[in-house]
Amino acid sequence: MRHQLRIGAGALVALCLTVANAPSQAPDADSRFERTEAMVPMRDGKKLFTTLHVPKEPKGPVPIILLRTPYGIDGRAERLLRNYFKDMIDDGYAFVLQDIRGRFKSEGTFVMTRPARDPNDPKAVDEASDTYDTIEWLLKEVKGNNGRVGMLGISYPGWLAAVAMLDPHPALKAVSPQASPIDMFLGDDFHHSGAFRLSYGFEYVAMMETDKTNFSFHFDRHDTYDWYLKLGALSNVNRKHFKNALPTWNDFVAHPNYDTFWKTQSLEPRLTRVTVPTLTVGGWYDQEDFRGPLKMYELLEKHDKKGQNFLAVGPWNHGGWASGKADRLGRVPFDSDTGGHFRKEVQAPFFAHYLKDAGKAPPEARMFLTGANTWATYDSWPPKGATARKLYFHPKGKLSFDPPPERAAEASEYVSDPANPVPYRPRPVRPTYPGPEWPEWMVQDQRFTHGRPDVLSFETEPLAEDVTVAGAMKVKLFGATTGTDCDWVVRLIDVYPEDYKKPPELAGYQLLIAGEPARARFRKSLEKPEPVKPGAVEEYLVDLVQGHHRFRKGHRIMVQVSSSWFPVIDRNPQKFVPNIFEAEDADFQKATQKVYHTPAFPSRVELDVIPARTN
Repeated sequence: MRHQLRIGAGALVALCLTVANAPSQAPDADSRFERTEAMVPMRDGKKLFTTLHVPKEPKGPVPIILLRTPYGIDGRAERLLRNYFKDMIDDGYAFVLQDIRGRFKSEGTFVMTRPARDPNDPKAVDEASDTYDTIEWLLKEVKGNNGRVGMLGISYPGWLAAVAMLDPHPALKAVSPQASPIDMFLGDDFHHSGAFRLSYGFEYVAMMETDKTNFSFHFDRHDTYDWYLKLGALSNVNRKHFKNALPTWNDFVAHPNYDTFWKTQSLEPRLTRVTVPTLTVGGWYDQEDFRGPLKMYELLEKHDKKGQNFLAVGPWNHGGWASGKADRLGRVPFDSDTGGHFRKEVQAPFFAHYLKDAGKAPPEARMFLTGANTWATYDSWPPKGATARKLYFHPKGKLSFDPPPERAAEASEYVSDPANPVPYRPRPVRPTYPGPEWPEWMVQDQRFTHGRPDVLSFETEPLAEDVTVAGAMKVKLFGATTGTDCDWVVRLIDVYPEDYKKPPELAGYQLLIAGEPARARFRKSLEKPEPVKPGAVEEYLVDLVQGHHRFRKGHRIMVQVSSSWFPVIDRNPQKFVPNIFEAEDADFQKATQKVYHTPAFPSRVELDVIPARTN
């Protein structure tokens, strides 16, 4: 059987950590349920470990909420009932958790992102068939159920929920994929537009494949930036550490381009119909699976004929809505209990409506507006009436809504040295898991790179009025390099005024709104990379995905450009090699990069903007 690629180390880990550390808001929540364990049989004879939590004193027939996970369910439900599920308890549900095939106490072979089964083979299995068989068993065994089942989950469990709705059991009536990945080469955990997410991918593989339990790779340096730099080329990973024994890393090496391996795992071509009401959930500061939820909603919306496709995005990191108030992230406040709002006002009503015929369906799109710290409701996402505004790069670090004049200086330049890459967060860069900075790095102050000679900064004057972004954010960059390959890393930043007082510690703060890489070798094709001609001016599209942010009057908008973002993105050798995973240390070289800002080559950021009155 061909090995399939593993999904996101954050999966339920982030949820488990936040739930475990959150205060118990309802200490006796689990005492209201009768807990039983079962080994649920699948169609091929394997049995999956499952815990059932059924109300001791139901007020009537109850729906079933199902969460499936590869991260272990022992003791999990008792914590979830105090947090993630808390606002659904009074409505009356039975809650069921299950270890997926081959994990923890479940039988069978574990295949992550298990491929779709052969529909002509009645004994073939996949995650959808295991979910189907589980629901069939639950309908018979859970006393007093009302014949309806809902599914939800964050990251990997969210992906499992999404897969289940592609081939649903008739009793599956509501699904909420939350922070689900959708395509591991185009975005989410392991690659962004083909650029490899080194520290995340390396540490995930070590965690999931070195041992059956969650294993943390032992770094012999406090600063993993230094460790990864001394590691050298990616070809050293198997030589020095993995010894060709970890299948996922071997998959990375064998599939450096967007080939059939990646395409067959993508959910994108399979999202061709809305089979059950769907609430897709994401976070604006999700450090792992940001693109997936927005793309999933977009693709399903094309086929939503009954108005059953919904979206909710808040100011959260990966799984940040699962417990607690989520009223701030790092040093950035959100001025309200955004986590509680989602769980009580969005998640609970969604399942109550479709599983109990209670209340109203949620709004089409419930979106938190960062910068303004308010919620907004839209009939569509992106909202109608948005217009694209262009901010042009100018000489001497200027950014303006005015295009560059005819006599503008040709380009700004810098030297990119792979031996001294730009860090993606302030050093020391401690490990991804269980490192404490990983969940918050997307809101860390970006001044730690501002002023480096290998980072270009383009900045507006203080804004004369608010600029509210709602939708697409893209950068069209005209660049040239003296190498034959390179990366262009672009960051969009909200620069707070120096006299900012609410709170004063944010004075001059540089808040990252979005950041993404573009790998030059993939500028024309993700399937067939090709080298760059040294000195040739090429157009590069850097997709910043989407945003919903208000740049306030008096703030500045900044765009930073560099050619490294280490070690969250692997270093580009800046010399074209057929496979970067097989590059040698000698392949890495310095390169001079030029970013053009002339009428002929107008580098710019394009933002979908809405007038303030529509909020």
